Amino acid sequence: MADQWKRRDFLKGCAAIGAASASGFSCVEIARAAPIEIPTLDKVAIRVLIDSSFNTFYKAAQIGTVSASAPPRAPDYKQTLHNQWGLSLFIETQSGAEQRRMMLDFGYTPEALLNNIALTRVDPSRLDALIVSHGHFDHFGGLQGFLDRYRDVLPADIKLYAGGEDNFCTRFTGQPGQFTDFGTLDRRELIARKISVVLAESPVVVAGQAFTTGKITRRSLERVLPNGSVEFTMKDGLGCAAGHYLPAEMEGKIVADQHLHEHGTCFNIKGRGLVVVSSCGHAGIVNTVKQAQEVSGVEKICAIMGGFHLGPAAPDYLAQVVSEIAKLQPEVLVPMHCSGQNFIDEARRQMPGKVLESTTGALITVTA
Repeated sequence: MADQWKRRDFLKGCAAIGAASASGFSCVEIARAAPIEIPTLDKVAIRVLIDSSFNTFYKAAQIGTVSASAPPRAPDYKQTLHNQWGLSLFIETQSGAEQRRMMLDFGYTPEALLNNIALTRVDPSRLDALIVSHGHFDHFGGLQGFLDRYRDVLPADIKLYAGGEDNFCTRFTGQPGQFTDFGTLDRRELIARKISVVLAESPVVVAGQAFTTGKITRRSLERVLPNGSVEFTMKDGLGCAAGHYLPAEMEGKIVADQHLHEHGTCFNIKGRGLVVVSSCGHAGIVNTVKQAQEVSGVEKICAIMGGFHLGPAAPDYLAQVVSEIAKLQPEVLVPMHCSGQNFIDEARRQMPGKVLESTTGALITVTA
C-alpha cells in the first residue's frame, strides 16, 4: 500500500502537465523494499564542483588511500571557480574495466555550477545517473539550469535518485509568523525535461556501482539541529502530500523539518571499506554511517565525507558527536559545506591525523 500511495502521489505531478503518457517515459519509479547486492569498487574519484569555500592556495594531501588534488587553474586569469553555500559533486567510479559517472547535488545557483563545470572540464554527457540528497535549495538550486544546458546530451533514460516524496515539499526559513520561502524542488520541471525520478526511501544501487542508504534510522544521540520548517501539501502538482508522513489534519500546516528522506550516497572500496557521503547530515552523520553499514553488511569505514551540519552545534554536543564518529574508526574524514570550522577543530583534537580538508574544485580520490 505504501508503494501504491507514493506512486499515486507522484503521478499527480505527471498528470499536471500531461507527461505521464509520453512515449517511452515513466516519470517515477519506487525503490523496492528488498535487500540489494552491494557493488565492490577499485576506485572512486570525487570532483568538488561546488562547496562553501574556495582556497586558491590549496595544496595536495593524502591520508592512507585517500588523496586530495588541488583545483585546476583557469587558462584565463579573468575566470575563477565560484564557491557558494551548497554542495555539488561529480563522481567517477571504477570496478575492473567498468566505469560509471554520477552527479550528487547541484549547488545553490546554476551560474556557479555551470561556471565550475566548464573550468574543471568534467563532461556531463558521460553521466550515468543524477542524485539529489534532500530538498534544500542549496543542494538542488542549480538543477534546472543544469538540465536546461545539458539535457540534450544526457542519456535519454537518465534517472534522478531522490530520498522520497519529502524531497518535493516546500521549505521555509525563519520563525512562525515570519517565514521566508526557501524553495521547492518542482517535479513538474523534471517531468517537462523527461527526467524520471526514483523515490529511494529504500536502499537502491545506482548505476551499478554506488548505493544509497534509503531512509536513515535515528539511532544515535544525534538530533536534528534547528534549521528550518516544511509544509506537507501539494497544490497543482507542486509540493508533497501529507498522508504518508502526518495525520490528515496537518495538511497545509508548516512544521519543524525532520528531513525524513535525506539519504546518503555510498561506495564499497575493495579491501578498504565504505566511503559514505553525507551531503548535509541533518539526520546525523553517525546515523548515516550506521545505516550504510546495516544496508551493506560492511563494517569497515574508509572515509566519511560531505556536509555534517555541525556548524551550529554547541561545544558539548559537538564533542559528543565527534566522539561517536571516532568509535566508527574511519580512515579519514573529509568535511565539506555545513560541517563547520568548529567540527574541523574538534575532529583534529579527538582524531589527530584523520582530517583531510577539501575546497571547491578539489579532486578527492579513494583507491583499493
